[in-house]
Amino acid sequence: MLGTRVGRLVAAHFADPDRLAALGADRFVQFATDRGVHVSRTVAARLVAAARDALPQRGAAAARGVLAADLALLEVLDGQIAAAEDALADLLPATAFQVLRTVPGWGAVRAANYGAALGDPSRWPGPAQVYRASGLSPAQYESAGHRRDGTISREGSVPLRRALIDLGLGLWLHDPAARAYGAALRSRGKKGKVIACAMAHRANRIAYAMVRDQRAYDPARWPLQED
Repeated sequence: MLGTRVGRLVAAHFADPDRLAALGADRFVQFATDRGVHVSRTVAARLVAAARDALPQRGAAAARGVLAADLALLEVLDGQIAAAEDALADLLPATAFQVLRTVPGWGAVRAANYGAALGDPSRWPGPAQVYRASGLSPAQYESAGHRRDGTISREGSVPLRRALIDLGLGLWLHDPAARAYGAALRSRGKKGKVIACAMAHRANRIAYAMVRDQRAYDPARWPLQED
């Protein structure tokens, strides 16, 4: 719950469920809006209903004290994370990976993680070698003379694998062509892991070409197609 803005809002202001129950859904929506947090009427009603159903707990006051301390610690950690992200944003322009930030959904963290995992771009002959080195290529099994493709090999760089999957997630969330591609895969019955690998494969090709050519992202260069 603390991983979402609305969860943080509830934890910070409504550790006592009676307060949220008394406020009601409509007033809670307005309360959140006044603090820059968007909450749908459906979510607000669900939270208020849960508050009304909550039973009195022994030691609730002590628990609220612990929660307040956790929220203060979380605020400190958020500040440290923000400072680290700012430092990455300051460093990226001096690298070949700054161009990746022109892709929707690829901010400083995603671009820096990819750059750190890839290293010197010139040492890679092409995107196929990068993808293979990430361990995302399908593993192959042979039995009784028959070969079948299985899951990903996982034989490669874990940081590179994570970076490519995260770039793929950025595309999935922000790029219309990538969303259409993912939807097409899902309509064909493909599962989440397969779609994630397909998104990573697409992201790998885009990122490699952009770093190599130092060209800003152009959606027309990467139309919907089978990867």
